[in-house]
Amino acid sequence: MKTRALVAFLDDYLNSPGQADFGPNGLQVQGRDQIHKIVTSVSSCQELFDRAAEAGADAVLVHHGIFWKGLPLVLTGMQYRRVKTLLEHEINLIAYHLPLDRHAEVGNNALAAAAFGLQDIQSFAPYEGEDIGFWGRFPEPVSPDQLSRRCTEIYGQEPLLQGAGPDDISTLGIVSGGAQSEMYAALGLGLDAYITGESSEWVMNVARENGIHYLAAGHYATERLGIRRLGELVTEKFGLEVEFIDVPNPV
Repeated sequence: MKTRALVAFLDDYLNSPGQADFGPNGLQVQGRDQIHKIVTSVSSCQELFDRAAEAGADAVLVHHGIFWKGLPLVLTGMQYRRVKTLLEHEINLIAYHLPLDRHAEVGNNALAAAAFGLQDIQSFAPYEGEDIGFWGRFPEPVSPDQLSRRCTEIYGQEPLLQGAGPDDISTLGIVSGGAQSEMYAALGLGLDAYITGESSEWVMNVARENGIHYLAAGHYATERLGIRRLGELVTEKFGLEVEFIDVPNPV
């Protein structure tokens, strides 16, 4: 498949162009014109690029690319080594950040909401006018322990449980990654529990004083779902070989 055709499809499917984000979405580093094999993963890093080259990948499709607002605008040190590896092996680097959090079908948060068995699912937690997260209701209330166990099953690691919400949890909001401040959006909706990837020092007291359960399930862990499903979609639609490479990160 032509690289430009794949990127055009992904841009359109994820509604990427023109959306506010912390870095560029789409093709970040140009490689071969033709793609036969794609490696998917959560975060760009040297280990991933080395393993992608060993796997004979023509493209790497990730959630976290290598260019972000605030980083130095020079290719030296770490950035030079990463780009050098991609260019030497003619590997395309394609990245989608917030589009892969907010998407209603293959997004991290929509997939998680479905995995938790939520009903009446709706979007919430806007960034620059576009909702990122999803919330919904459990068919039957669950206990904090039950929610924690489900979280472990879905994300693959035990969450940090903070706050002091109700014993019977009926509503849950989810915003993957480092979305500590989006807890306020969950509080505004009166939700019983909120899941994101990370926590901060101030979170415990705010969650306690507002009567909500806060679960930090891991930034990396909460963002595995979307990129894996996106890779599966590419295989289903175009027949391309796609391999997910896990570079686990406990944070």
